[in-house]
Amino acid sequence: MPVELPRAEPGTGSRTDLSPDVEVTAETEGPWCTVVWNDPVNLMSYVVFVFRRYFGYSRLVAEQLMLQVHEEGRAIVSRGSRERAETDVQAMHSFGLQATLERAGED
Repeated sequence: MPVELPRAEPGTGSRTDLSPDVEVTAETEGPWCTVVWNDPVNLMSYVVFVFRRYFGYSRLVAEQLMLQVHEEGRAIVSRGSRERAETDVQAMHSFGLQATLERAGED
């Protein structure tokens, strides 16, 4: 069952957030996804903590995403512009989680 991915902070990098004089190429436009992968190192409670702290997800959403990572080996934890997804991947790495970037629809 797909999990709804609401963001706590306003502005997820959509084109409406840009000033009119900024051009965005098709490669950097959404939809892009941040994928978190299962690993044998991090505790499930820590993964929930990271999802709540960084993305601002509720406990329920964070736990559902963590279980998807645990049971399916991966979960899409954010969607948006390429720049936003790259930022999210780097943040997940800084928390010690394995994450990658992919175009939406390629999973």
